[in-house]
Amino acid sequence: MNASAVLLRALAPVAPPACFSCGATGGGSGPLCPACRRGLVWLGEEPVTLADGSGRCLEAWAPLAYRGGARALARALKFRGAVAVADTMAAQIAATAPSRLLEGGELVPVPLPRRRRRRRGFNQAERLAHALARRVGSSVVDCLERGEGGTQMGRDRDERLRALEGAIAVRRGRSPPPAAVLVDDVLTTGATIIACARALREGGAERVAAVAYARTPGR
Repeated sequence: MNASAVLLRALAPVAPPACFSCGATGGGSGPLCPACRRGLVWLGEEPVTLADGSGRCLEAWAPLAYRGGARALARALKFRGAVAVADTMAAQIAATAPSRLLEGGELVPVPLPRRRRRRRGFNQAERLAHALARRVGSSVVDCLERGEGGTQMGRDRDERLRALEGAIAVRRGRSPPPAAVLVDDVLTTGATIIACARALREGGAERVAAVAYARTPGR
């Protein structure tokens, strides 16, 4: 974990952070000030459908557009070690998620490459999954692993799919749940979610859906 993340955790009890989006102070409880909360762009209840090129599809949903305050919270969790914001993110997912996506499913965090997880000290998708499980009364099945494939940032969808071929698999000795709901912080091209869904289905999952906290506009 980097030095700034360690410092943020150490100071949190005595110096609660300002708004993670604009830096304003005195905004009351929560990681965003009132103005940034009002500026959140809600996407509605309709999920997007992702095709994996083999004739299989899955529904993926996120409550918010990846901009403004939502982008700030996702980046605070991922890059600043602000793990407490996962509960706020989970609350926003739970409050607006289509019931059919979560009902009867168990939550499967999207895995990080092992090297990146060691460097960061945690997997943000796992923290979000556990926070969401507490909200919706579900359980977390951390059954996927991911090999090293470099960052996906800057790659288009086809490049991401090629880079992820064979990189994500069910962990040895683990079984995916029959009804799996993948959990991630941000949905961009959908390539990572598709690769995870393939691995779960190959491992025996009968139904796979996905939820994220935010989605890149246009996806």
